[in-house]
Amino acid sequence: MNYTKPMLRDNALQGKTYIVTGGGSGLGKAMTKYFLELGANVVITSRNLEKLQNTAQELRITAQGEVLALACDVRYYEQVVTMRDAAIAHFGQIDGLLNNAAGNFISPTERLSANAFDTIIDIVLKGTKNCTLALGKHWIDKKQDAATVLNIVTTYAWTGSSYVVPSATAKAGVLAMTRSLAVEWAKYGIRFNAIAPGPFPTKGAWDRLLPGDLKDKFDLAKRNPLKRVGVHQELANLAAYLMSDFSAYVNGEVITIDGGEWLKGAGQFNLLEAIPEDMWDALEAMIKSKKRK
Repeated sequence: MNYTKPMLRDNALQGKTYIVTGGGSGLGKAMTKYFLELGANVVITSRNLEKLQNTAQELRITAQGEVLALACDVRYYEQVVTMRDAAIAHFGQIDGLLNNAAGNFISPTERLSANAFDTIIDIVLKGTKNCTLALGKHWIDKKQDAATVLNIVTTYAWTGSSYVVPSATAKAGVLAMTRSLAVEWAKYGIRFNAIAPGPFPTKGAWDRLLPGDLKDKFDLAKRNPLKRVGVHQELANLAAYLMSDFSAYVNGEVITIDGGEWLKGAGQFNLLEAIPEDMWDALEAMIKSKKRK
């Protein structure tokens, strides 16, 4: 199967310039890498400038476009505006924004302090709002022909989830923002879409969320209908498509890429897959016997 291979043609994003928040590591780095290989210029931003610069140096090896590292804490609107202006001063124009910066805790909610809860809300929801507003105001003021915003959400943005309540709350807000602005700002040529990824393992995030041997005890591949986790290139392929002009008629959509994981959890009787064949035979015999009575 070719799901580990790049999807779009060479230079498909040439001439585009994107900002990727949280682009220094994990999934943000994977998506940035593919954008650069397709010819886009990319501004990667997070709080850790040294980490960003190291990532930028690494990505330049395969890049066709230019990568620029700019430090920014998305929780603070003034820093976002400063980062935006520096990016525009360097590249001249920004064509798209990928809101990827995130944070999460796995914890019973009653164990969280108010500050811990706020930390997640501020990064995910407030950070997405800050970047969206800063770029959106610029695009509208300059009457730019077209622009794209892609938000990374999660399937529990619409189902909710225990033990990650701050993240679920924040992501639900981002989802509402995506769908709302897709309609309101379409008249300005700004498209909004979102991706809801399933499990795509990254070293840093998974070590924090599932430390020690918890990753083995909660093997997410085993509960997935496809019996595997995602490959980073699969997510990068989808992100590149949604950021590109090839998706010009896609607006306000949330695309789930999780192998059917959330649907399996939502189905009331999906756990019956654990029943062995011989037990099904016994159940069928019992049902038939009752029908004959």
